Formats: sequence, structure tokens, C-alpha cells
Amino acid sequence: MTNTAKLLAGVAGLIMTASTTLAADFTFKYGNEQPETSIRSQSMDWFKTELEKRTDGRIEVENFFGAALGNEREMMDQVTAGLLQGTRGGFFADASGAFNLYQLPFLVANWDEMECLVGSDFTKGVQARAEANGYHIPATGISQGFRAYTNNVQPITSVGDLQGLRIREPQSDLMIATGTAIGSVPVAMPFSEAYQAFKQGVIDGQHNPPQNIWDFNIHEVQKYLTLSNHMTGPDPLIVNKAWYDGLPEDLQATFDEVAVEAMAMSDKLYRDAETNIVGELGKHMEINELTPEALAGFQEAVAPVYQQMIDAGHFTMDDIDSARAAAASCG
Repeated sequence: MTNTAKLLAGVAGLIMTASTTLAADFTFKYGNEQPETSIRSQSMDWFKTELEKRTDGRIEVENFFGAALGNEREMMDQVTAGLLQGTRGGFFADASGAFNLYQLPFLVANWDEMECLVGSDFTKGVQARAEANGYHIPATGISQGFRAYTNNVQPITSVGDLQGLRIREPQSDLMIATGTAIGSVPVAMPFSEAYQAFKQGVIDGQHNPPQNIWDFNIHEVQKYLTLSNHMTGPDPLIVNKAWYDGLPEDLQATFDEVAVEAMAMSDKLYRDAETNIVGELGKHMEINELTPEALAGFQEAVAPVYQQMIDAGHFTMDDIDSARAAAASCG
């Protein structure tokens, strides 16, 4: 190759690099607290690949996992301020208090009902309520599965076994009210701080879906796991509305389409993995399930939480009835 040809090839390469760099018209900066290997993070890597491909690079996605940008509270605040364009995590009530409804203990019986609920017109209505608070929510998934208790004191075989135990709770009014109703001592803290708190003996236990327990290595610092399946929750993709409103209509449509598919993929991966994860946890922890009688005791203890949340103005009894009807509508 002549020097001239080499020069032209180099210039062409620079032009191609520059046009690739300039191709993105919009940047979607996203963060979550779970590690890069978690299913939530994997689904957002898929979201990045698909969105960039389907928009021909007009939207660039920057993902930050493992609390690289802060804990869930901090990242939610960053989305509110427009410093971050999107997140998934436990502060969905900032977007709409109605999302608290999905965490009501024993609201649904199983995965099928929860999948039906998050895909329903009822949920689309809840998502729409977030617009008034400055958020766009294109899709809602299931927050990693159904929750189980872990602790270092004793197996939980009845609600009475939780009396007086210091249980880490998310920074959520509903979770704290539920913990109080069952007689535990709620200790609100980010989940990313729980591992060290267990090592220091600051708290006795916590509750989370098995996948989250595994992802955060809780099995290394806890002895007992109880498959209580007492609640699950929503997993909305929370997006800064001002950023979303700045997209052209065609990119908005593509963004929403990919978001719906990513959340469905996330739910399927969590559901498929749950049995295997419980098996892995069983290699490190003592696992037990609640009897029907013990479950009835839990249900009776947490019943007042429903009215407390209604009184707080997050949702109404009609909302609860509508959610239950939506959850049962796929059967």
C-alpha cells in the first residue's frame, strides 16, 4: 500500500470512528444495586444490546451495576434530578404510591397470579399515575420472586418465632408496618449494607427473594432460611419523564417495546432459576417451609397492614379488589 493509500485509509478510519461516536443522539444512563452477574443486570444488558440495535445506535445505553452509582435510595434520587435516566429498585413508591399495593403480604398466591397482575390493564393504570410525579414507566416486572426469611437465631416455623428479632427492612413504610405487625423489630437500611451488619451482629435477619439472597451472598452470614413466600413486589423500569419526553415518537415506541420485552425476560429468568437457587442455598443454610397452619397465623398477623396502607392514602380497597381480580383473570 502506498503512503497516499495509507493516509486515505487512516482518514477513512477516523471518519468512521467519528461518525460512530456521534451516532448516538440520546444517552440512557441506568443503574441498579444488584451485581453484574444478577438476573436484573443481565436483563438490562440485553435491553442495552436490543435498544441500541433497534434504534440504529440513536440511543446509547450506559449500564452501572453493583451500586456503582450509589444505593437504591441514592439512584432513585438521581433519576428524580435527571442525573440518571433510569433505575430499578425498591423506591418505586416515589413514582406512584399505588405500587406499594403489589407488596401487600399474601396479595397473590403464586407466580402465575403475579405475572397476570403485572401484565394487566390495572398495572398500566398504575404506571400512568407516575407521570404526574415526573416519571415514565414503560413496563413492570416482578421483583425477583417471592420473599423468604433468613436469620441467625432459630428456624422460623410460626409467626411467634419472629417476635423480637431485629429484621432488616427496606426503607419502605409498608415493609416496616408489616415487620411491626408480625412482632419483629424492623431495622431500615439499604440491602447493600446488610451483609456487613450481619457480620457485626447489628441485625438478626432479613427477608428477600432467594435470588437476591444468593446474589448478595447472604447465605455466607445467615444460618436459617424459611420459605414463607409471604410477599413479592413490583419491578418497574423507572425512567426520568423529561428525558423520555425529549425522544422523538419513533424512539419512544421502540424504547417502550424493548422495555416490555426486557422485563418479561427478567421475570422468566427469575422464575426458572428459583428452584435451583433454593437448592444452592440449601447447601449452606438450614431450610424449612411453613405449614398451612403457620401461614394462617402469618396472614392473621399482617391483616391490619392493609387498612394502614389504605389510611395512608397510597391506594383504596377498590384498588386492592381490582388488583386481585386482575391477578385472577388469566386463570
